[in-house]
Amino acid sequence: MSLIEVNNLFKIFGKNPTKAQKMLAEGYSKDQILSKLQATVAVNDASFTVEQGELFVVMGLSGSGKSTLIRCLNRLIEPTSGRVIIDGAEVTKMDHNALQDLRRQKISMVFQGFAVFPHMTVLENTAYGLKIRGLPLKERNQKAYETLEMVGLKGWENYYPDQLSGGMKQRVGLARALATEPDILLMDEAFSALDPLIRKEMQNELIQLQNTVRRTIVFITHDLDEALKIGDRIALMKDGAIVQIGTPEEILMNPASNYVEKFVEDVDRSRVLTAEMVMKKPIAVVTYPKDGPRVALRCMRENGISSIFAVDNRFRLQGIVMAEDALEAVEQNQKDLTQILNRDISTVKPDTILKDLFSLLSQNNLPLAVVDNENRLLGIIVRGSVMAKLAEGGGADD
Repeated sequence: MSLIEVNNLFKIFGKNPTKAQKMLAEGYSKDQILSKLQATVAVNDASFTVEQGELFVVMGLSGSGKSTLIRCLNRLIEPTSGRVIIDGAEVTKMDHNALQDLRRQKISMVFQGFAVFPHMTVLENTAYGLKIRGLPLKERNQKAYETLEMVGLKGWENYYPDQLSGGMKQRVGLARALATEPDILLMDEAFSALDPLIRKEMQNELIQLQNTVRRTIVFITHDLDEALKIGDRIALMKDGAIVQIGTPEEILMNPASNYVEKFVEDVDRSRVLTAEMVMKKPIAVVTYPKDGPRVALRCMRENGISSIFAVDNRFRLQGIVMAEDALEAVEQNQKDLTQILNRDISTVKPDTILKDLFSLLSQNNLPLAVVDNENRLLGIIVRGSVMAKLAEGGGADD
């Protein structure tokens, strides 16, 4: 079951929201409804789900409805109609007390403007949500210290916000949200006010943090590069409606409309697509040290390849064997691969962007091995597959 489920959500500001919703159903545009009723359609029939542990990005241009949508999830803005279900409970039917419990126990929010309290220290800001919950001072401070270390602010506990840079203030806001250990983190344009270099740094830190804590995050942004970099999936909005939901690769390579295609046409795909997206599963491997050069040659011959990777019995990469070396070993009656196993091979992680693969691929003609943190072989990459993937989107960028 999805942790967040949104069904047919509408939010219409102004007069006659019911009549405005009826006009939407009849095919009237957002501008026509504004002109006739002085009503603004902010969210138009939005439906989506967010899985537990997913970083789900909602993006769109200014006025697309993304910030209104995220505030409907915890009812900081009351939806006009539709359903929001979180962990099986229907938020849109909750009374005041149940809603307060939801906001205190399950959901935290990080805003664009930092929203830190200027009269509180970094430690007090971070512990604020825990104080609202009624935790004793010692316990909440201990948790706040741990969270500040997690976001890189160890040693800054007793400083005040006016002594911090913008990026540090945003870290305080993030720490305060994380300290309560929420199931769901809502981030509304959280990095938009930061300088470009600090913004990239915060994006990288969020990715690393997510790999550690695995929170369910709904992240709002107007920046496509940011969405493609951090999102597991992306919902693209226009005029209050969601026009496409997909992975970064799906958004880039299979735009659902002319609007989406126009939106992504200037993206440098080599900076977004990753090794995992272009790798191919190895069609054959040999097990070292069990298999010898004859087994390696037979596997290469049967699969029409001129080299083969060697792995151990846990599929951890050991090296690569070339056909000419295996043939020579057979002629010399060698029984194992020890003398011909080339261990000096290039490896990359699944999340390595294509831009970083080019120099490795150009250094030699051997395929790249994609491995996990335990050096297990996940896939292989050849130069042709990289160029083919870039060409799918209309050619490689300069």
